[in-house]
Amino acid sequence: MTLNLRQIEIFRAVMTTGSISGASQLLFVSQPAVSRLLSHTEQRVGFSLFERIKGRLYATPEAKKLFHEVESVYNAVQRVNDLANDLAKNRSGILNVVSSPSVGQMLIPETLALFKKRHPDVKLTFQCLNYSHLKERLLHRQADLGIIILPMEHPNLEMTPLCRNRLVCILPYNHELARRATLTLADLRPYPLISYEKGTPLGGMVARMYQEAGEPLSAAMEVGSPQNACPLVQLGAGVALVDEFSVRSWSGSSHIVVRPIAHAPILQASLVHMRFEPMSQLTQAFVAQLTELVQQQGFGMAANEEPTALALAA
Repeated sequence: MTLNLRQIEIFRAVMTTGSISGASQLLFVSQPAVSRLLSHTEQRVGFSLFERIKGRLYATPEAKKLFHEVESVYNAVQRVNDLANDLAKNRSGILNVVSSPSVGQMLIPETLALFKKRHPDVKLTFQCLNYSHLKERLLHRQADLGIIILPMEHPNLEMTPLCRNRLVCILPYNHELARRATLTLADLRPYPLISYEKGTPLGGMVARMYQEAGEPLSAAMEVGSPQNACPLVQLGAGVALVDEFSVRSWSGSSHIVVRPIAHAPILQASLVHMRFEPMSQLTQAFVAQLTELVQQQGFGMAANEEPTALALAA
């Protein structure tokens, strides 16, 4: 049942190109050689990988499942090759950063730009990911550091507090609630609420917030992230609860009104990294740059320090 690397390579080539001739050209081998190796591969796994209909190959359901895992192997091999190539070019180092979308829209790109000026020879990679993909990247050591605004639990991951902010309410320009300095959830009840799926971390937080306030949560629209909510509010589709990071990074923030919400939960932005492995010197230097930037931008840092009230709320 065990496949060797050559058989995996042949299978992937046929799946990718959709034909024996395409695989032959991709691998620079003859078509009979591809056919022979593919036949041996099917004998080895014990089931058909392709159906041959009118001279064309069609992948079986089993082949499609197998291909998903094969692609994971090839992606891992590509990362090894990329790393080897970077080391051969004598780069000073590589730093792979991932973050949740809220901090990834502006705060992390700003930090990366400043960091690159101080470390021009370092190769940087950065991606905004949802929580499940972000956790997976860290656990598979495909990222050196993650930055998130909601808790993430795993025995192999360490969370280090970075800074704090709150959920705030954003309103369309000239909304009647804009006359109030602070809002309650009861104030929002008459207006269409743009919220988040309850199965998401932010959606769960909003649901608990409403439950603790004894208010019914009735969303007129559910979106994937605060970045989706901001333009909808600007266009007058409703009101929304978003984090301060997202408000500050939203390019149209001058066209919406921001107001604090009474008893809003504090969002603890944290660094996430492998628990049992020390941070590299590059990662520590990036964290120092990030910490300096959040201090300059006025986000709360210490446990007894109040989060920002958002200058935008004025």
